[in-house]
Amino acid sequence: MFNKIDKYILKNFLVTFVFLLMAFSAIAIVIDFTEKVNDFVEKRVPAAEILIYFRDFLPYILALLFPIFIFVAVIFFTSKLANRSEIIAILSSGMSFSRLLRPYLAGAAIISFVLFIANHYIIPQANKSRLKFEEKYIMSKANYSHDNFHMRISPTEYIYMQSYNPESKTGYRFSYEKVSGNEIRQKITADRCLYDSIKKEWKLMEAIARINEGPVEIMQRYPFLFKKFSFTPNDLVSRREIKQMMTAPQLNAFIRKEEEKGSENLNEYYIEKYRRTASPFSAFILSIIGACIASRKVRGGSGIHLAIGLALSAIYIVMMQFSTTFSIKGSLHPLIAVWIPNIFFSFVALYIYRKYSK
Repeated sequence: MFNKIDKYILKNFLVTFVFLLMAFSAIAIVIDFTEKVNDFVEKRVPAAEILIYFRDFLPYILALLFPIFIFVAVIFFTSKLANRSEIIAILSSGMSFSRLLRPYLAGAAIISFVLFIANHYIIPQANKSRLKFEEKYIMSKANYSHDNFHMRISPTEYIYMQSYNPESKTGYRFSYEKVSGNEIRQKITADRCLYDSIKKEWKLMEAIARINEGPVEIMQRYPFLFKKFSFTPNDLVSRREIKQMMTAPQLNAFIRKEEEKGSENLNEYYIEKYRRTASPFSAFILSIIGACIASRKVRGGSGIHLAIGLALSAIYIVMMQFSTTFSIKGSLHPLIAVWIPNIFFSFVALYIYRKYSK
């Protein structure tokens, strides 16, 4: 059960955290508006659309800098309590230091739960609108992947396309293979292929079809060959930010689909999946570190505590960026890459807790 002291600390924790979010939201909007104001004016973006864009922009940027907010919030109000000798009075009343951390953990649990739901469901929905706005008014065009497609469209079917033009929905140097065991049972090649969005089928130009029936191979040429495949242009056009726009169930389904196709380099999608859970968990670690550091009155007051907090939170973010880069570009497992900062700072939290709880 929480007593008055617990409620007092928890209230200060949550109020300070919300205040920081509101303050930084205003700063983030001003900075982003300053960077994009020329695009808004040149393309005559309606004011209503700009307001909707910033509504969807805030969840993205706030979640990105979440470690800084949680750290600074804990350090800021705890340092004020320490400077007013309230921490000393609380500990002198017989409360242990570990018991003092209970409201911090409760506050971290509340914030962590909200961020967990936001990461998995709310922020991806906001990103859809935000990225659509940026593609329409800010970027010249979406980031597409155009060349050398290798894709498995079923357990026995594979396609290859040397290049693909998303605007005309035309592919070049097309190849389709159907295999059985170690043998190719059917192969179709074409100079070009064009997708008919009405009939939901592909039109193959100058196509050659080969069918392997044991010792006999049948070959036929077609000026035009219409055929339905279990893939569409949407499977070929891959935007870099697509992982940010998918909710947790959609992201899991996308990963399974890409694995069935035989797609490579899925680490960035696994990183996004694991990051959405690892990031909220950091609230507990950073809250403990912040409470321990700021609970002692030091010369220099809150300024020293805030400087330490900003430095440690910056290290956390940089470490996350380095570990995920090693996973995408190297062989580091995505799950390990995402949790490395939490594991490292867990040991830091344990060391600081033992030092400051004495």
